[in-house]
Amino acid sequence: MKHKFLTITALFSLLLASCSDPETPDQTIDETTSDVDISAVVSSVYNLNNGVTVSVGSDVIVVTGTGLPDHKTPYWDIENKVHEMYEPFPSFYITNDIYTSDDDMESTILEGLKSTDSNGNSIITYENNMNSEMTVVDYRMEIPTTPVEATNKEETDLGIIGLALNGVPIYNNYEGRSVLGIVAMATFDAAGAHPGPGSDYHYHAAAQLGFDSTNDGSLYPTINDSNLIGFLRDGFPVYGRQDADGSYPDLDENGGHTGVTADFSEGIYHYHCSNENYLDSGWYVIKSGAYHGTPGTASGS
Repeated sequence: MKHKFLTITALFSLLLASCSDPETPDQTIDETTSDVDISAVVSSVYNLNNGVTVSVGSDVIVVTGTGLPDHKTPYWDIENKVHEMYEPFPSFYITNDIYTSDDDMESTILEGLKSTDSNGNSIITYENNMNSEMTVVDYRMEIPTTPVEATNKEETDLGIIGLALNGVPIYNNYEGRSVLGIVAMATFDAAGAHPGPGSDYHYHAAAQLGFDSTNDGSLYPTINDSNLIGFLRDGFPVYGRQDADGSYPDLDENGGHTGVTADFSEGIYHYHCSNENYLDSGWYVIKSGAYHGTPGTASGS
């Protein structure tokens, strides 16, 4: 599903174009990943209680989801703020004035989001975009039961590039046809997600480290940990920023490496959230660049 730059209407009504903690440490292995059957893991890790289904075939696994998260977010009930899973938009302490832009429109919006707390600290409080609701979307993703490295690696495109364990889509670091920017990120909830123009909720980034929220973040897919987040369309898993031993691994140009994980004791190629502080914003995108394997089909309507 493709979408354009988001807008922040609460202040300006401006339209913009838009490895779960394992017992076995993640360690690098030399052999290439091949013939790793992921079906047993996929069948056991997805949250079936959140409307996810998994159907395993001989060559293809089909995963479906509703796109609604299993954690708190302001997008549950922006207008009335009474939903049991509602939480306010996060506030972030500003350091080194990272929330700046050379674009006049973006600068105006960002200035409107800045304020000072009772202790005199400069903060920025995120706001909803024009798409103030999220809705059920019938997502369907096909992934190979035995993912292998592709000879010609395909770049990730707009829309769904994977499904998190709760059935919420994972997107790359693009918003519309433009690279994800600071203003669009200022519509994120504390889990690094927001809805698109079709009210389709999706993740772009690992949860922020410095959000000021009553939720400790333990229910979000990842903050700064080794949690298994989900699987991308090529069948390879994606984990949080850390390896199981708490280290930050050296990754290839597509954000992954081969190693043992809690879920794959014999080793598998797997992705990690980026360890690069994206645009000095405090966010760490889940995936950019190309797929390691050949992506299967995905749809949402």
